[in-house]
Amino acid sequence: MQAEGTVLLRRSDVEKLLSLRDCINAVEEVFRLQGHGKIPSSEILGVKAPNGGLHVKAALLPSGRSYIVAKLNTNFPVNRTQSRLPTIQGLIAVYDAEDGRPLAVLDSIDITIKRTAAASAVAAKYLARKNSSVATICGCGGQARAQLRAIHSVLALKKIHAFDLNEGAAKNLAVDLSRELKIDIKSVRDLSSAIQNSDLCVTCTPAKEFFVRKKDVAPGTFIAAVGADDAHKQEIDPALIASAKVVADSLEQSCTTGDTHHAIARGLMRKEDVYAELGEIVAGRKSGRDADDEIIIFDSTGVAMEDAVAAAAVYEKARAISIGTYFQFAA
Repeated sequence: MQAEGTVLLRRSDVEKLLSLRDCINAVEEVFRLQGHGKIPSSEILGVKAPNGGLHVKAALLPSGRSYIVAKLNTNFPVNRTQSRLPTIQGLIAVYDAEDGRPLAVLDSIDITIKRTAAASAVAAKYLARKNSSVATICGCGGQARAQLRAIHSVLALKKIHAFDLNEGAAKNLAVDLSRELKIDIKSVRDLSSAIQNSDLCVTCTPAKEFFVRKKDVAPGTFIAAVGADDAHKQEIDPALIASAKVVADSLEQSCTTGDTHHAIARGLMRKEDVYAELGEIVAGRKSGRDADDEIIIFDSTGVAMEDAVAAAAVYEKARAISIGTYFQFAA
């Protein structure tokens, strides 16, 4: 007999219950549902604190068993130097959409990492050239490792350039993932040359000024721009954004918090110039790559439905195999 109440799941539980492949499949399906107009839109609520802040992303999953899912993440960059705490900490709450019961509370970090990487993999599947084999990764933290694992699962990568302002982080990633993925990964200091000689580029940094320049991007390159999830962050040259085919995870978010919004703020493009949302392409409502020489940028700001579908999958698997601690809030 299954336990009743709200299941509490640690990060270690979530890691066991959600494989990267399962997350990619779930994220692709939720983008398909969005593209068919079956996922209601949602907005981000944010609160600033002196050293950081909190944002809340919530979504309704109406298909199958329906859920309301909310993610609450804090982001405190000072933690890197002032404490041993992670920069990002948070939790996800899963509710029954029929009666509002709190079904689960779980750590958000593993889901945030995997769903972000999964979205890039889905975008690469539809937008990168099929024969893409060389990639540059900018920023070599935990997100970079997930990004490479996810994209390598949809493209046969053979060579990766790893760049980070902390050269040690790039070298560590190169050593670890070369062994794991069995491909050639080397740390680089010349980012311009690396990008010029890559089929795709992934940016996952906390940068506040762009570093991927228009002149360094060759025709046909696919870029997954992941780091700009707040209006003050920026990774991609606005002139490059304005001249490329831009695909957003969320049109509204990309135009207010993503790299696209910097190009709009400079008057280089309009909201209407964004080619599509990823969901429209996955659903077949718009084409993906139309020519080998197109430069395509996926502006990934992180949308609530990604968290929601991953968290729902974790909850359902936890129930099925009886993992987690059950808690009665009403007791």
